[in-house]
Amino acid sequence: MNSVAGGGTFFSFPALLAVGVPPVIANASNAVALWPGSLAGAWAFRRELRRFSSVLPLLSAIAFAGGIAGGLLLLRTSNDRFSMLIPWLLLLATLLFAFSGPLSSGVRSLLRRADELPHRQASSTHRFGAGGYLFQALVSVYGGFFGAGMGILMIASLAIQGFEDLYEINALKNWLSAVIYSVAVATFVLAGAVSWPHTLAMLVGATIGGYVGAAWARRIPAAWLRRFIIGFGALLTAWYFPDAFG
Repeated sequence: MNSVAGGGTFFSFPALLAVGVPPVIANASNAVALWPGSLAGAWAFRRELRRFSSVLPLLSAIAFAGGIAGGLLLLRTSNDRFSMLIPWLLLLATLLFAFSGPLSSGVRSLLRRADELPHRQASSTHRFGAGGYLFQALVSVYGGFFGAGMGILMIASLAIQGFEDLYEINALKNWLSAVIYSVAVATFVLAGAVSWPHTLAMLVGATIGGYVGAAWARRIPAAWLRRFIIGFGALLTAWYFPDAFG
């Protein structure tokens, strides 16, 4: 689920809460469990990832710094406050993706140059500007802070910047998510914020699912995948909202 739509965390995270793991530790443990899967998903999309060789180093550095910042922010957040933030963060991610089409048109009209019009067959590396890198930095901090829904928000941010090919979007999303998870995981482990018995139980399935899910995503029509992401995000938002007022 994580490598296809970015929503896999919302099955594993509630499971951790259900067995009594505190929210902050549950989120940190979940990030550690999904970390190998994010690496596997990035490897599965390595063919599409080669198209971004000129911008990938800077994007990776931004993801690295943002992941550390988000992880440290999580460790300074209380369990009660974190629980109240969950549905609001997911709602933002779902709305961004649902309305990424109109937002993308607005952004392109403001940023494109007279001699460079966005086109589906144009080089994808030309779509990044200062605003795009800033957006990725914010997403990276979000990802380090709250792994659940990061994939949806990452897909939304790339779509807003003008990316139309969901396979290209998935390639970048999986790689940057892997970078963010890597540094956030290191932060959580060093801080002793991981419940290892629960984490180890999820590692095998997450790793296998990361690769199999990425390969499976190529067989799904892009329109179906888009509708699924929006519907799934809306369902999860509705599920978690009672906790925000409880």
